[in-house]
Amino acid sequence: MAQRIVYIQRLMTQKYIPTWEYQKYIARQIQENVRNKKTPGHMLLLVEHPPVYTTGLRDFEYSPEEEKKLKSLGADFVRTNRGGLITFHGPGQLVAYPILHLSSFQPGIKWYVCALEKTVIRTCHSFGVSASTSPHTGVWVGDNKVCAVGIQGRHVTTHGLALNCNIILKWFESIVPCGIPDKGVTSLSKELKREVTTEEVVPHFLEAFAKIFQCSFEEVDDAPFKNWLAAN
Repeated sequence: MAQRIVYIQRLMTQKYIPTWEYQKYIARQIQENVRNKKTPGHMLLLVEHPPVYTTGLRDFEYSPEEEKKLKSLGADFVRTNRGGLITFHGPGQLVAYPILHLSSFQPGIKWYVCALEKTVIRTCHSFGVSASTSPHTGVWVGDNKVCAVGIQGRHVTTHGLALNCNIILKWFESIVPCGIPDKGVTSLSKELKREVTTEEVVPHFLEAFAKIFQCSFEEVDDAPFKNWLAAN
């Protein structure tokens, strides 16, 4: 079997909605490639977002008044079509959006979510942080979540994961992260008691991803994103 190739685009810091729309654009391209029996063109987007609260399909309790309150803190607020409940994205958080033709890896959402969690656990372990899964989705250090996972798509995946590196954890105090009231939030920096940047984490994350997903990477620049952004 030929080695699966995943193309990496590093988008630096980008607002949430354009990045979400770009994911959908790439997903449509992958679907078209598969229909035409071409190489899928799996993509992995790495990005940091300015402060933004996002909700998933099951997040019905956030009223317009509560949305306004969260926006008053200086963050955007976006209702999305991913799985999971409310979470926060911001500077110091490594956000990864794997846009994959799932059947090219393993059929099934359960396998995919588990593979994402294993990737993050392996990444944390490379720093000496004892992370694990729990009955709740995501990756945990004890009772504190270090990485949120929320995905969409049965054939081509969108959305992904958000690993807290040196994010300001105070942002999470205004919500019940992922709808779990008796759990906390942590970061690699907090666990290691030193500054751990997203730049430091990326190589560890990519190594873990390649191992778990049994793929190789080809890096591409962000020109496709910039061209798409200019056209939209």
